Amino acid sequence: MELSEDFGDPKRGGILQSASKRVRMIFSVMASPNRIDILRILNSKGPLTYSELKSLAGFKSKKESGKFAYHLRKLLRQSLVALNKSERRYTITNLGKLVLSLARQIEERSIIESGKMYVRTSHESIEEFNSHKIIQSLVREGSLPLELAQKITEEVENRIYKFQTSYLTSSLIREMVNSVLLEQGHEDYRHKLARFGLPGYDIHEMLTNVDGIHNGVEGLLFKTGQNVFGEYLVLNTLPKDVADSHLSGDLHITNAGLWSLLPDTIFVNIKELIEEGVDLRGKFLGVTRTSSPSSLDDLFTSLSLLTCLLIKEASQEIVMDGLVAVLQKYSKNLPEIEEKLASCFAKISTGPKYGKNGTLASFRISIGTEPKMVGTVLQAYKKYVKSTPLPSIGLIIDYEKAKISDYSETLADVIALGGHIMFAKGLVSNKGLARGDTKNVGTTSINLESLSINMPRLAFESNKDETYFRARLALLMKPALAAMSLRKKEISDLTRRGLNPILANNTQYMQKGSVTLVVNLIGLKEAVYGILGYENNKAGHEILAKVINTAMEVATKKGKEMGDNVIVTMTESDAASRFSSLDGEKYGKMSINNHVMGESYSEGVILDASEMAEMTPKNEKIVESNYFSKILNGGLLVQLKIPDAMDSSGIKKAIEKAGDLLGSFRPIKKVPICSNCGLKEEKIAEKCSVCKSPYILA
Repeated sequence: MELSEDFGDPKRGGILQSASKRVRMIFSVMASPNRIDILRILNSKGPLTYSELKSLAGFKSKKESGKFAYHLRKLLRQSLVALNKSERRYTITNLGKLVLSLARQIEERSIIESGKMYVRTSHESIEEFNSHKIIQSLVREGSLPLELAQKITEEVENRIYKFQTSYLTSSLIREMVNSVLLEQGHEDYRHKLARFGLPGYDIHEMLTNVDGIHNGVEGLLFKTGQNVFGEYLVLNTLPKDVADSHLSGDLHITNAGLWSLLPDTIFVNIKELIEEGVDLRGKFLGVTRTSSPSSLDDLFTSLSLLTCLLIKEASQEIVMDGLVAVLQKYSKNLPEIEEKLASCFAKISTGPKYGKNGTLASFRISIGTEPKMVGTVLQAYKKYVKSTPLPSIGLIIDYEKAKISDYSETLADVIALGGHIMFAKGLVSNKGLARGDTKNVGTTSINLESLSINMPRLAFESNKDETYFRARLALLMKPALAAMSLRKKEISDLTRRGLNPILANNTQYMQKGSVTLVVNLIGLKEAVYGILGYENNKAGHEILAKVINTAMEVATKKGKEMGDNVIVTMTESDAASRFSSLDGEKYGKMSINNHVMGESYSEGVILDASEMAEMTPKNEKIVESNYFSKILNGGLLVQLKIPDAMDSSGIKKAIEKAGDLLGSFRPIKKVPICSNCGLKEEKIAEKCSVCKSPYILA
C-alpha cells in the first residue's frame, strides 16, 4: 500500500524520473571510449592541467581540440570530473571512479561471455589475443627472421588454445615464447626476449623481512631495481664471456645494477659549482637552477643541495675540492661557520643512498693553506662525527705541503669517534684510488672502478707456473676492459640524455681523458706468496712487481686500442669476501684458509698502528707499501689498523709517524655503537651503558 502510494505521489515520481534521467545521462557518457579513457587517465595520473590531460588522452592536433573540449564538458556536467579553479587542474570525482569501476566490470563480463581469448597486458589494459603481435615482438625485440618468428608463434598459439581459458597475461605468453625458443635451440634469442623482474616469493620475502632493508621504502625500491638491472646486465648487456667470468667468480662487478647507469667515483670542484650555479632543468625537487650565494646561509643551502644531488650521480664516492676556498670569503666569523658546517654535514647525511652504505661524500682538505679555516672545518667535522652513529661523509687530508702534526690532535679525536679520514699526498679518493685525469686538475674527472679480478683463482688454475699465471691474467683483462669501454659509452649516452643532470649540463667530463677505466687486483699477495709458492722476500716482491707490470702493460696497450685511459689499482671491494667464499666452495675451505692472510682476500696493504713507533723507512712493510704505491698507477690502499685499546693520544702518535713514512694511508678503527640508541661507546661492551641494549655494532 505504501509502495503504491509513493509511486502515486507527484513529488516521489518526479524524483524517480530525475534519477532515471541522470542514470541515462551517465550511461550515455560511458558509451564513448574517449570519455572512459579520460576517466582512466585522471584516475591513474591524479590532477592534471587541461593541456596535460588533452595530450595524454591522445588529442594532440589543433583540429581535435574541439572534440576533446566536447568530451570534457560532458564529464563535467555529469559531475564525473571536477575542476579545481585555483590550481586549474582536473580531477576524477568519487562518482567518476564508481562509473569507471562499473565500465571495467561490464567490459570484463562481456569478454567472458564472448568466449574469445583475451590478454591482460603490462600497460593496464585487456586486449583480444592476436598472434600477429607475437610475431611483431619477436622481430622488433628479438631481431628474429620473419620466417622463424612465424614458426615460433604458430607453436605458441597451438599451446595457448589448449589452455581453454578466458584470460592470458603478457608475461605468461612471453614465458611460453621463451620456452619454445629454448626447446628449438635459440638461446641467444631467448636472452633478448627475457622478462626481467622478481618472483612473487622474493617480493613477499622482502616485504616480510623489512627490518633487513635500509633507507626505508627508498631502500626497498633500490634493491628491487638493482636486481632487475643487474639481471639485464648479465643477460643482455655484457659480452657472454665477461658475464660468465663474473658469475663464476673469475672477476667481480660491484653494484651490477648500476653498471650502465652511474659512474663510480667523481672528482669535482665544488667551489666552481657553487659560485657559478647549476642548471638542474627541473630534474630534482622542482628546482630550475641554483644561483651564486650572496650570504653564508645561502652558501650552506647550496652546499647541502649540490652535495646531495652529486651523491645521486655516483655509485661509490664523490670527491670534492674547494671547500676551504669557498668558505674563506666568510672567514670573519669562524665560530658561525663551524656550527653551520656541522649542521650542513648532518643534512647531507640524511640525503639519498644507494644501498646500505650509500655513496661516500668526501671533502678534500689541503692542510698547507689557510690554517684557521682548515682548523674550523676539522672542528665542524668532529662535531658531526660525534653526533652521527655511522658517518657518510669523509675527509681526505692532503699533507703534501704541511705536516700532519699541525692538526693531529683533532684528527686523532675524529678517528677515535669513527670518522672517515684518508691521508694522502696527491689526488686520491677515500679508498686510495688515484684520480685518473691528472692533467686537468681543476675540472671534473670520473673513475669507472667496479671491476675486480680474482688473482688467487688465476693462481689456482696456473699449476704454480708464474708465466702461465700472468698469461691468464692478460687473457682475462682484455675482454673485461672491452666491456668497461662499452660501459663508458653507455653511461655517457644516458648522461647526455639527462639521467645525470649535473654531469650532463654543468661539467666537461666528456672531454678526452676525463673518464678513466680502473682494474682492481684482489688477493695478489695470497696468489703469489701462498698459491704460487713464493716467499715474502726480495724474490717474491719481484714476482709481485712482474704481475703488476703485466697488468699495467695490458691496460696501457688495450687502452690505446680503445682510446681510453686505463689504470690498475689494489684497493678495497666487496669482491674480496665473494672471491674467497666462491673459491672455498670450489677448492675446499681448508685449502683457501691455508693461503688467506686475513678474514678474506687482501685488498691492498694493512699495517698495525701499534707497531708504527718502531718502524723506520727501511722497515720491510714500509718499503713494500711505498714500492707498490709507486709502481701502481691507480693507487694502493694502505690501511692503518687501530687497536681497540688505543686512545686518541696513541692514534695521534701513530698517524704522525705514518705521515713521515708513507705517501698515503687510511686509519681504521672499530667504534662500538648501540644499534638501539646510537650511543658511541669508548670500549666494546656486552650492553649499552645508557639503554642497556645488548645489540652493539662494532
